[in-house]
Amino acid sequence: MTIKSLNKWANAHTYYSLDLLRVALGVFFFIKGLQFISQTHMLTELIAPLKGYGGVMLAVHYIAPVHLVGGILIAAGLLTRWALIVQLPILLGAIIINFAGTMHLGNLILALVILLVTVFFIYYGSGKHSLDYYFKMES
Repeated sequence: MTIKSLNKWANAHTYYSLDLLRVALGVFFFIKGLQFISQTHMLTELIAPLKGYGGVMLAVHYIAPVHLVGGILIAAGLLTRWALIVQLPILLGAIIINFAGTMHLGNLILALVILLVTVFFIYYGSGKHSLDYYFKMES
C-alpha cells in the first residue's frame, strides 16, 4: 500500500470522532511536553533506570521538544504521520522503562493505549478535517 492509497481510503472513511481523537492525542502530547519542561526532575526520575546506558541528557532534550512540536502538528493535522513517527521511540521507551525500573501499571497501560492510537493514526493519517487535507486541496 502506498501513502496515496491510504490517504484516499482515509478521506473516504472520515469521521468527526476520529478527528477529535487525533486532536486529543495532539493535545495530550503537547501537555506532556509542557509537563516535562516544567518538571524536568520528574523526567530525569523516569529515565533513571537507563542511566547506565548513556544518552540520558540527549533523551531529556529530545522528549520535551518532540512532544511540544509534535503535539501541535498532530492536533492541527499537519505532517501528522511524520509527527507521530518521531513519537514512537519515546512511547517505546515509556513502555520499556516500566520493565527496567519500577512497574507502574497505570503508566504502562497509558503508554500502551497511546502507542496503539499513535500506530492507528500513522496508518490512517490525518483525515479529511486537517491542514494536510486543506493544503492538498489548495494545490
